Amino acid sequence: MEPNNACTMHSHCIEMSMEVHQVVPPPHKSTLQKLQGRLKETFFPDDPLRQFKGQPLKRKLILGAQYVFPILQWGPKYNLKLFKSDLVSGLTIASLAIPQGISYAKLASLPPIVGLYSSFVPPLVYAVLGSSKDLAVGPVSIASLVMGSMLRQEVSPTADPILFLQLAFTSTLFAGLFQASLGILRLGFIIDFLSKAILIGFMAGAAIIVSLQQLKSLLGITHFTNQMGLIPVMTSVFHNIHEWSWQTILMGICFLVLLLLARHVSIKKPKLFWVSAGAPLMSVIISTLLVFAIKAQNHGISAIGKLQQGINPPSWNMLLFHGSHLGLVMKTGLITGILSLTEGIAVGRTFAALKNYKVDGNKEMMAIGFMNVVGSFTSCYVTTGAFSRSAVNNNAGAKTAVSNVVMSVTVMVTLLFLMPLFQYTPNVVLGAIIVTAVIGLIDLPAACNIWKIDKFDFVVMLTAFLGVLFISVQGGLALAVGLSTFKILLQITRPKTVMLGKIPGTDIYRNLDQYKEAVRIPGFLILSIEAPINFANITYLNERTLRWIEEEEEDNIKEQLSLRFLVLEMSAVSAVDTSGISLFKELKATLEKKGVEARILNSGILLLYTPLHCSHNLYGNYLLLVNSIVEVDFQALFSTSSSTNYLQSS
Repeated sequence: MEPNNACTMHSHCIEMSMEVHQVVPPPHKSTLQKLQGRLKETFFPDDPLRQFKGQPLKRKLILGAQYVFPILQWGPKYNLKLFKSDLVSGLTIASLAIPQGISYAKLASLPPIVGLYSSFVPPLVYAVLGSSKDLAVGPVSIASLVMGSMLRQEVSPTADPILFLQLAFTSTLFAGLFQASLGILRLGFIIDFLSKAILIGFMAGAAIIVSLQQLKSLLGITHFTNQMGLIPVMTSVFHNIHEWSWQTILMGICFLVLLLLARHVSIKKPKLFWVSAGAPLMSVIISTLLVFAIKAQNHGISAIGKLQQGINPPSWNMLLFHGSHLGLVMKTGLITGILSLTEGIAVGRTFAALKNYKVDGNKEMMAIGFMNVVGSFTSCYVTTGAFSRSAVNNNAGAKTAVSNVVMSVTVMVTLLFLMPLFQYTPNVVLGAIIVTAVIGLIDLPAACNIWKIDKFDFVVMLTAFLGVLFISVQGGLALAVGLSTFKILLQITRPKTVMLGKIPGTDIYRNLDQYKEAVRIPGFLILSIEAPINFANITYLNERTLRWIEEEEEDNIKEQLSLRFLVLEMSAVSAVDTSGISLFKELKATLEKKGVEARILNSGILLLYTPLHCSHNLYGNYLLLVNSIVEVDFQALFSTSSSTNYLQSS
């Protein structure tokens, strides 16, 4: 029988009433049109310009202004009822933002006042440019930790505080420029390399490192290591055991228990969200009064000390663009920019999904980026949307970004009139506030879920976690990203290929490993390729297919059968490059030597030009079902009624 006889058996197709469809060539497109289509799908999958089509010029200008400044979209509809909700939520998150701002600035080895500066200007910028109704902006623990640890590697915040401050502001500028550039150039997919597994492991490791760093405040230690690893920190803690202060430890335990209890109450009863939101500020007030009343600083309990009064001074004259530290600030800005951007967008999308509205990722990148650029000019360091504050903002009933404005105004009042009151605030309470805030970053249920779903992802998560603990924050992150990239490359170069069998009594073919009742068809090897075919995996696919054939031939020898047809089910193949086409040519030549015919099923239009397709079927009748092609070839192979009876009984 000629190899292409099966392709000419139209009568068989008609007699068996198989599902046959017409295949026509795709509409002709020039190379430029194809390139434009590809670029659009890559960088503009949401098609932001769609809303401008068919609109008059005036309307286009209004839509353009609303796209750049979302406040122009909801601002004209704003009313007193919305303001009442935003006022309550803004005051609530301000009670959390003030103590957290002071605490996180100390975590970044910056003056505490910088944390309050960073809770004043950036929220105002975000209210104008941001698209999330619930995102509460300000300093966050992870970005503070990373910035402080990276800058301390080259500059001491105590030996040269001015230079350290200059590096922090310059790093913030680079972080903002990087973030805004990602949004403007539509390159937000870059942050997708920080998978959920990486973030869970990284956040958990960073939370432990942040908590361990607070042992300096919680134990009253004066001399403490600048390193971030688990071993150096614990070594420093026990090496300086003679500096431990029992008064500090007692106060730390009391307020830590109070804060954890408040957090537990709010978790158990979400309606009491204000308990955990107000607990940090209440702790600051109570501890400050206590230290002032009993002169606790004379008994080994250290306090913040005098803070500068007034709103943010300009800092553009403190930005450094030359010297030996330029590489450091660029690297610090890049890493803190990615981390803060990832956290901010993830938080914004989480609450947008809860309230059924959309957050534009690229617009958020631009908003957060410009927020940090402006912040670097006004004595602020890296800020983003914090999960704890945003959760409180959402629970408090925030309706728009005006809640950020209310919080900002509250912080401004604090900066102008209330700074002397913080002079006696003990450092131990700030440490307790930080520990309570970062505990929520450890997500054990999510880690267990990753273990159940994907063991490789669990290894990635564990790598990030252990890397942060034992190497460094940025080292752990780099290792995890590298391992995730390796996983992606592995999936590209080693695509999944499975053998299909027929489920008895149906026309359905499924994976033999997953469907135990599925049976093989004598003389056929039916494979499903479940990935794009490209230059990176053609060698593997060729070798793996030939191994399938050799294994099938060995089994057929035992059963005294011969392999006659290889069927490649290609519905899961989304793309084939020119190297992939050569794979099928080589495969056809190899199969002809073995006396095996090949069939491609459900391929993309590009594969219709390959020699494995019957020439007259290029744009003619095209079989879509595995069962259809098997029936045609099975009857052509045996030319008896028993063949049809066999297939029907299977």
